[in-house]
Amino acid sequence: MRATRLIKVALKSIVKNKMRTLLTMLGIIIGVGAVIVMVAIGEGAQSQIAAQIQNLGTNMLVITPGSSNAGGVSQGSGSFNRLKDTDADKIMAESAYVAGVSPVIFTRTQIVGGTGNWRSTIHGVTIDYPVIRNWELTSGRFFDASEQRTGKKVLVLGATIAENLFPNDDPVGQRVLVRNVPVEVIGVLAKKGQTPEGNDQDDVALAPYLTVQRRLSNFTFIRQILANTYSSNDIEKAQVELKAIMREAHGLAAWEPDDFEIKNQDQLSEAAQGTTEVMTMLLAAIASISLLVGGIGIMNIMLVSVTERTREIGIRMAIGARGSDVLTQFLIESIVMSIFGGALGVAIGIGGARILASFTGWSTAVSPEIIFIALAFSAAVGIFFGFYPARKAASLNPIDALRFE
Repeated sequence: MRATRLIKVALKSIVKNKMRTLLTMLGIIIGVGAVIVMVAIGEGAQSQIAAQIQNLGTNMLVITPGSSNAGGVSQGSGSFNRLKDTDADKIMAESAYVAGVSPVIFTRTQIVGGTGNWRSTIHGVTIDYPVIRNWELTSGRFFDASEQRTGKKVLVLGATIAENLFPNDDPVGQRVLVRNVPVEVIGVLAKKGQTPEGNDQDDVALAPYLTVQRRLSNFTFIRQILANTYSSNDIEKAQVELKAIMREAHGLAAWEPDDFEIKNQDQLSEAAQGTTEVMTMLLAAIASISLLVGGIGIMNIMLVSVTERTREIGIRMAIGARGSDVLTQFLIESIVMSIFGGALGVAIGIGGARILASFTGWSTAVSPEIIFIALAFSAAVGIFFGFYPARKAASLNPIDALRFE
């Protein structure tokens, strides 16, 4: 029999028992729909994380303290801090790939002014910081090289602080107290939103690092050094170059390990997305169980169909149909049922992902690849679970089949 004829016969058999067919396909529909929704959530989360990583800065490299050992036990990353602002000066002077560099000092304290007070983190940075972080201002200005060099008492507020301390006013030109030190607000940063870890990037204030180092904290070592390259193509080469510069700056011998870590945005993105990818795979695997259940349902209904149509099979064999024809016919019925169920599942899954995104605010993304994989997997389920009933039908003895009541 030709393939088109076989498909027509399969469709006629499926339509003949609409309710039974729908109930049989239900497992496939639910399974495919669940997989689509789960993967859409996972891919949406990964896209959101990638956007957040890019939002951290442009062509950025992050240098952080290395780890130390106590009693042969590693104390973890950041436990051995030898970073100094002179490291940043050396990088800027000697690197061929770095466009800007900024040491960063953190101190968490209370900011008093406007309508009350707000506890936040003050970052001591340089004039290159907003370029490295690709951070614009909504009002005012950033401090200049002279204010950076003299450690002037000026402050640029993040959007969260500005909204809480000056909800109905422009804070530019106002004075606030930071650890009882009067500081002038000269600018307000544009909103950036959350980091991949869920921290509010806008709950921060920026000041010249000398101001933070000398007036607001007693830190000698800095917490991190940020740098950016002229081009994204220079990031890997800059990473190698910075490693050599930092080792020389810290006087490390060839046999000594690095006392710092250098990461680029791709590495930060991979680390942030690793957990999300594992969770997506786990959720998709759990949802796929419904597909297996649906496959078992198809196998059961096809076995029932073989029993109900035994005389029909016997008649077809008696007039010349081969066992392979019967096997192909029942196999195509199983595949068509699975693909129809898969198509309905895809439609429900896409709709479910959109509804979930609108109600929860989560980011979802349905890629054409996952739709193709879902449909292909549905067809594979039909072949796998439909083969045994089809094989059973093909192996029937024509004479016994004609005698069947």
